[in-house]
Amino acid sequence: MATLTVLGSINVDHLLQVDHFPRPGQTLTANQYDIVAGGKGANQAVAAARLGATTTMVGCVGEDAIGAQMVAQFGADGIDTAAIDTVPGQNTGLAMIYVDSQGENNIGIWPGANAALSPERVLAHHDRITEADLLLLQLETPVESLEQAAELARASGTTVVLNPAPARDLPDSLLRHVDIITPNETEAEQLTGIAIDSLDDADRAAQALHQRFGIKTVMITLGKRGVWLSEAGEGRPIPGFVVDAVDTTAAGDTFNGGMVTALLEGQPLAEAVRFGQAAAALSVTRMGAQSSIPTRDEVLGLLASQG
Repeated sequence: MATLTVLGSINVDHLLQVDHFPRPGQTLTANQYDIVAGGKGANQAVAAARLGATTTMVGCVGEDAIGAQMVAQFGADGIDTAAIDTVPGQNTGLAMIYVDSQGENNIGIWPGANAALSPERVLAHHDRITEADLLLLQLETPVESLEQAAELARASGTTVVLNPAPARDLPDSLLRHVDIITPNETEAEQLTGIAIDSLDDADRAAQALHQRFGIKTVMITLGKRGVWLSEAGEGRPIPGFVVDAVDTTAAGDTFNGGMVTALLEGQPLAEAVRFGQAAAALSVTRMGAQSSIPTRDEVLGLLASQG
């Protein structure tokens, strides 16, 4: 059976539902407050595991009760947690999330124990990376550790998928070890300098990623417009699903977790994208990060209903 290793962040999310985002100096009373498990790495691992992938998580939590509780929940979701380190004297990473009445969010992150995911810790979990069929990365942990992981994976023949979020500048030394990259419009512009206002712009950005870094497959997520999929320079749009969004938190993470799950099952790229899109569409109809991730049966049901 094909296996997935996700290396990345683990956060506890403090989620406030508000009518609108607060202006500077303004105090708002939230309509609802929840504490839910999050972190881009953890969200993607949970999505993949719930959707059917054999998943290992490499990451760090703090020496606190919430970290232990989250690791226990990962295990309940079927994730191999042996490569999650508890960092003495640190607290688990934290995100403060406002969600407005349109389902959009504003997020502030404190890395906490995630900052301790060093290259040395990555090397300590060498086998979890090199023995996996696919390695999934994001950008909420130290970049030098991502470089270490990607280098190990490329040398062992493990497929490297990078979700370059949150948007930031990245070294060529990381990008040249990536097989599949999954930016949204903002992240694609950060990497290429090309603002994406149309599908033609998406194609130009994809070509830049192919040519500059040798990345074979580019998937630019375009929100309601779907995904621009480009394989070895040949691009095409894949339409998304139309749903009533309640909270877009973790939609991109759910897409990535679903997409790599389908790839590991041997589905063609376009069908894998579609599977990820269906999972993400369902996730935005619910509040929270991991609390919004659908089951495999729900995703298959949506796909069947759309033909």
